[in-house]
Amino acid sequence: MASELCKTISVARLEKHKNLFLNYRNLHHFPLELLKDEGLQYLERLYMKRNSLTTLPENLAQKLPNLVELYLHSNNIVVVPEAIGSLVKLQCLDLSDNALEIVCPEIGRLRALRHLRLANNQLQFLPPDLGRSRELQYVYVDNNIHLKGLPSYLYNKVIGCSGCGAPIQVSEVKLLSFSSGQLTVFLPAEVKAIGTENDHVLPLQELAMRRLHHTYHSFLKDLNFLSPISLPRSLLELLHCPLGHCHRCSEPMFTIVYPKLFPLRETPMAGLHQGRTAVSFVAYCCSTQCLQTFDLLS
Repeated sequence: MASELCKTISVARLEKHKNLFLNYRNLHHFPLELLKDEGLQYLERLYMKRNSLTTLPENLAQKLPNLVELYLHSNNIVVVPEAIGSLVKLQCLDLSDNALEIVCPEIGRLRALRHLRLANNQLQFLPPDLGRSRELQYVYVDNNIHLKGLPSYLYNKVIGCSGCGAPIQVSEVKLLSFSSGQLTVFLPAEVKAIGTENDHVLPLQELAMRRLHHTYHSFLKDLNFLSPISLPRSLLELLHCPLGHCHRCSEPMFTIVYPKLFPLRETPMAGLHQGRTAVSFVAYCCSTQCLQTFDLLS
């Protein structure tokens, strides 16, 4: 089996194949042959359905830079590395029927991505920026039973969310949650604090992060102006990649969000789902002003 696999990949490399089918190969690890030397620079579509993969290599984008479609349906993938955000040409990503509990924010920054399939996983939240790109039009998260919140960016996209929103004891989950009336949603692990309409003053750390980010993008374009000891490593990394952007004004957010819930059943999209889901759209806002003025339907 191993020799046959190596031969298949070697032929694909030599003949510069654009499509490679590695379905039903009982693979427990991503084939090293795919990552040797320069990788497969011409490959555009990789099919690895129904294997036993648990993760993806960090150098995937470096070795397969021209991937347009990646099919990983029915594996055992628990974690998707941040490096997947470097697959700048990726248009279709299928991670359905895996063991995902978290989707890394970098997936939301894939600007060419049009189709995202995450059905039948164990997700409890989605990245706040998922759907911010206009290219992303199709998102399927069906049967993630504890997923209750969809970023408001996904409104007016084609979404599949049947079988989502089952009750769960908040005490069982080590995530911040937000409640409005009888609705409760879990927020991304990166969120450290939740603001309300009564919190008119931002925490000092959040103000400092936003000012540094503004200075970096407006003038310096290089975070090396910060010495290694001027900020903790975690905050330096956060300056590169905020946890999300305000759904009202696009201001970057780093440690605190002001969430607002819009039950799907109360939107014009309710008829499309016919009671098969109990999710809400979540608007992640940066301040009380944006929280008060955000309207999902406007």
